[in-house]
Amino acid sequence: MAATPPLHRELAGELWTAARTLRAVPPISARHPQLDLADAYAIQSEVRELDLAAGAVLAGLKIGATSEAIQSMFGIDHPDFGYLTDRMVLADGAEVDLSRFIAPKVEGEVAFRFAEGISGPAVTAHDVLAATAEVLPALEVLDSRIRDWRIGLVDTVADNASSAAAVLGAGVPPHTTDLADARMRLRSRHGVQEGRGAAVMGHPAESVACLVRILSRFGTGIEAGQLVLSGSWAAAVDLVPGDTVRASFGALGSVALTTRPGTPPARQG
Repeated sequence: MAATPPLHRELAGELWTAARTLRAVPPISARHPQLDLADAYAIQSEVRELDLAAGAVLAGLKIGATSEAIQSMFGIDHPDFGYLTDRMVLADGAEVDLSRFIAPKVEGEVAFRFAEGISGPAVTAHDVLAATAEVLPALEVLDSRIRDWRIGLVDTVADNASSAAAVLGAGVPPHTTDLADARMRLRSRHGVQEGRGAAVMGHPAESVACLVRILSRFGTGIEAGQLVLSGSWAAAVDLVPGDTVRASFGALGSVALTTRPGTPPARQG
């Protein structure tokens, strides 16, 4: 790790403040090219501690970079991850105030809620499904505290994998349908986005298993009761004022959010 803890804390403070003042910061990777992935996770950890110190409660994790295209762009061969707090989790049908964000986007996926804890370097998709209490249709709201979404791997990981909120529908048992074969239709003002569960590393549970194996390197895992957003089934779209976004997943159910008309995202820095 090239950087020092004081620099990690300084950059974490920048990102945490950016999320609250709605003023994005220049790319971290451009200003500190010596930083690597370990530094980025150290910065993310410091941001998480600031959130928890401010009263938030850890609710789970999110997985990013699950597609080969995104991994190729970032020069990695595995997903990255961020965290969810209780303040980020919203109920189905939530009205999302875009003035809370800088440059928000939305994508459809499924979330796993765990009945029991799971950890270790050899966890499989089968293990994930066995430990899962329910699978929930989800809309993840993404936002970047990095100006103009000019992100590299270090930037997005440090910035909590660009996560901002998650809207969750009603849960169903994990074996309700084959998650790999399940299809999603996401409707918004941008039209219709379609995707399949197989787009997420072949199966959403494989994505979660990969996350658990990555977490084992940090000496941690997923705890009982926690949520995990397992990765987008299609490309993210911009979240705009006066929109209704609905993702339908067949037997898995649906989830929706609305945005207030006339509330554009905040200015960029």
